Amino acid sequence: MERSTIVRVHEGLHARPATRFVKLAKAFESDVELVKDGKAVSAKSSVKLMLLAVKENQEVTVRANGADAIEAIEALIGYLENPKAGLDDEETHAPANDHGKEAAPAPAPRSAPAVSDEASSGLRGVAASEGVAIGPAFVHLPPDIAGQGRMLQADEIAGEIDRFHAAVAAVQARMDRALAQDSLSAGDRGIVAALRDIAADDSLTGEAEKAIKGGNDAVSATITAASTIAADFSAVDDHYLNARADDVHAVGRQISLVLLGQDDASLENIPQGAILIADDIGAWDLARAPLKRIGGVVCGHGGATSHIAIIARSHGIPAVLGLGDRIHLLRKAQEVALDGNSGQVIIDPEAATRADFAGRVEAAAKERAGLAAFKTVTPKLADGKVIEVAANIGSLEEIEAAQEAGAMGVGLFRTELLFMRHMHLPSEDMQAETYAALAKAFAPYPVIVRTLDIGGDKPIAGIEFPDEENPFLGWRGIRMCLDRPDIFKRQLRALLRAAVHGNIKVMLPMVSDLGEVRQTRVLVDECVAELKAEGVPHATFDLGVMIETPAAVLIAPALAKEVAFFSIGTNDLTQYIMAADRLNPTVAKLNDVTNPAVMSAIELTAKAGVAAGIMVGMCGEAAGRPDLIPAFLEMGLTELSMSPASIQRAKKTITAMAAGE
Repeated sequence: MERSTIVRVHEGLHARPATRFVKLAKAFESDVELVKDGKAVSAKSSVKLMLLAVKENQEVTVRANGADAIEAIEALIGYLENPKAGLDDEETHAPANDHGKEAAPAPAPRSAPAVSDEASSGLRGVAASEGVAIGPAFVHLPPDIAGQGRMLQADEIAGEIDRFHAAVAAVQARMDRALAQDSLSAGDRGIVAALRDIAADDSLTGEAEKAIKGGNDAVSATITAASTIAADFSAVDDHYLNARADDVHAVGRQISLVLLGQDDASLENIPQGAILIADDIGAWDLARAPLKRIGGVVCGHGGATSHIAIIARSHGIPAVLGLGDRIHLLRKAQEVALDGNSGQVIIDPEAATRADFAGRVEAAAKERAGLAAFKTVTPKLADGKVIEVAANIGSLEEIEAAQEAGAMGVGLFRTELLFMRHMHLPSEDMQAETYAALAKAFAPYPVIVRTLDIGGDKPIAGIEFPDEENPFLGWRGIRMCLDRPDIFKRQLRALLRAAVHGNIKVMLPMVSDLGEVRQTRVLVDECVAELKAEGVPHATFDLGVMIETPAAVLIAPALAKEVAFFSIGTNDLTQYIMAADRLNPTVAKLNDVTNPAVMSAIELTAKAGVAAGIMVGMCGEAAGRPDLIPAFLEMGLTELSMSPASIQRAKKTITAMAAGE
């Protein structure tokens, strides 16, 4: 059996998405292949799958042959069509940088200039993780590993192959132990899991076995196999896959060390605040290192999409990578200053430079510490009115980050991911458990759950969507839900059940007509009656609407009489007001929330809500902008919901505004 589809996985099947895809494929007995441009590879090999270089929006075919072929194809196609499948934890939980904003996506690797007057101006590499640091150099340049350099006798080959497999098993076991530790972060866990798959992949082990059968000792065979596969990754026209070459070398090194009975140089003794200097530190080593003690990382290998960079960014460690052979210029360094924003590295800086970097580091630390003080602050205006600063989240996994930031509840819980991450529509029980867990986590603060907001631009399994030339103006949000009461009522029943456990509020997306609210109320009443008849515990909830269409703005006074609250979704509202697709870079300049037309729409909405005495909030990206928050509060907004990384800065802005008043 086979079925074709367009890949929606974020950034395609690079390391961790490929690992997850392979894990899913291995769950089925059938032989499974993935085909792209006429080339077929086993879907159960991470290396072969990554080397196929499957990118987002490309067409592929899944083939399966076996007893469970139908189930395999359904599951794998579902994964490939899930836009969230490729989002790494460090992307969905982006740490705050020195400016309090979410870390930006990794820039494309920049090549370092040739050595010229670097002694005075410093080295230049790839700016891989933002921030500045200065500290003592901790040079981690272990010697290269070499094979025995002799040819095996025929009667030695079988034993050498066994020795090689034992070394692979030892490396896997070591990684399994690391994965079992609670101290490993979710992002680092994904990286270690990807490395473990490479260690066991048939491509690597098969290449090494072939070399051993040709008479090479196991260490030489491992080095040769790793170099061969790394070269294949380097040749692919994709910077994500190019970065996997370093991972293959790192895994090959670990296997070789086991074969030699050696331990790699340890990072356990790195001093507090030291700058780690390495040629090619493996992600495996860095993930296990005492990361809280590392002040910065400077590396010869690696780029902005390498696992070294990902780990550094997820832990807020400034990093400059890709220095090449110039890394050896730091071999005798006593102190190093680096700027992860520009890629600059300065060896043994002079007094003035040292003072400049020390000042920048101190200022950044003070800013972070200052913002942290606002975690528990309840921001109020001068008249004592409380402003709720809440979090936008899409899954239970994001609760911890929101709580750590000091979120006063959830201003937007996107339920799409709950539907998109499963092969079938989630049951009422599954939804009720999810919403209840959310309510309990933030009680007594409110949790605003947005009902299913999907459409042709983000389809899910179990719902057939028509082909639409412009899905943003099509069958989506409340429009789809009202046409599919079988799906909508299941969600409403789950929300009513979850409301027993906390302060659940429900808001409807894409509302443009009063009738949509009234039809929803009829369905809610039906669900209440059903649950009562069944003897199922439930509670009522406040019903509100997202203001994101021009129609909703114009009928806001009438809508305000029908609902308990407004939440302004500035992302979609801006694109609809400006008639400019927010995903189209050629009209990106029009997608500006500060445009007078958009600000007027926000003000009209706020006035209507205030006049009716209902809460008016905002859950678009603009809600976290310090430059706009004063204007929004003056309009009458009393709730702002944003990404967790922006919460403490928003609280600070509101507090300062009140003090100014």
